[in-house]
Amino acid sequence: MLIEDLNQRSRTIFRQIVDTYILTGEPVGSRTLSQKLSNPLSPASIRNVMADLEDSGLIFSPHISSGRIPTDIGLRLFVDGMLEMGNLSSEERTNIRVQCQESDQNVEDILTRATTMLSGLSQCASLVIAPKSDLPLKHMEFVYLSPGQALVVMVSEGDDVENRIIKIPIGLTPSALTQAGNYLNTRLVGRTFIEAKRQIEQELKNQQAELDSLTRSVVEQGLAVWAGKQSSSTGSTAHDNLIIRGQAKLLDNMDAINDLERIRRLFSDLENKKDLIGLLESAREADGVRIFIGSENNLFSLSDSSVIASPYMNGNNNFLGVIGVIGPTRLDYARIIPLVDYTAKVIGKIL
Repeated sequence: MLIEDLNQRSRTIFRQIVDTYILTGEPVGSRTLSQKLSNPLSPASIRNVMADLEDSGLIFSPHISSGRIPTDIGLRLFVDGMLEMGNLSSEERTNIRVQCQESDQNVEDILTRATTMLSGLSQCASLVIAPKSDLPLKHMEFVYLSPGQALVVMVSEGDDVENRIIKIPIGLTPSALTQAGNYLNTRLVGRTFIEAKRQIEQELKNQQAELDSLTRSVVEQGLAVWAGKQSSSTGSTAHDNLIIRGQAKLLDNMDAINDLERIRRLFSDLENKKDLIGLLESAREADGVRIFIGSENNLFSLSDSSVIASPYMNGNNNFLGVIGVIGPTRLDYARIIPLVDYTAKVIGKIL
């Protein structure tokens, strides 16, 4: 449902229910609403509107014969479509900057001060995901653990060691993981994750162009034919198999044999590099979260909690980590959202 689906009367009553719930945490009844509305309505009219809102899944009654409170869906609709964001005062901004900067510039100390400050200002528990090193790699190794799971060991310049358990395609063998590690160590050591990924993607692009040219040539010569056509996700036609034909012609045309062997190797290289990009993405995976309300967040759905978090970035707009707060679903979203976002920006600049 969109906020535009509600008429003005429904929006007014829904907003009042949410505002009262955030302020008091208590269910709101029709009689209370009739006293709060600037354009008074009878309790009966309000009950009719509340019944429609309840049918839409935006509010519910936590107890028999009680008032109504917003559902997680209702809070999401309110935050996305009706929330009037507050502004931090210049004094609050200065206070945040000063508290985050009053340290010896040790990353752990900066983040500790920031989370302590956020917890005090928001009256919620704070959380932080520390920055991940983006130094050039010295060594990288993949260790097979079980089907669909592997350990990646990364040693960066400065001898920082990081171990992560990652998901891998079912069927990927230990020898394939060893080959991936060998490839990365011989070709990509000395580069960061982002640089390594870009180089592999460029190689993929170049080899795909060469593959397209070679296959087009042998097909035009009548030496091979595409089979097993299927539609790709982009709507274009993709091919499954290149069937070789005209064996006698091939024996007379050594260039064609060489082209077909090159095509075979390109197919293999392309598949291997796609696997490598998947491994790098898994090892680098770091998603920032903005707002999770109640059941939207599996981790906190049982405690009626919400998470407001913001990623903090470096000067090149590369992801470093996430900082935020955890609190009840009736958080003061209008105040805490800009508080968290501004704190994240300050940390990013310091780091």
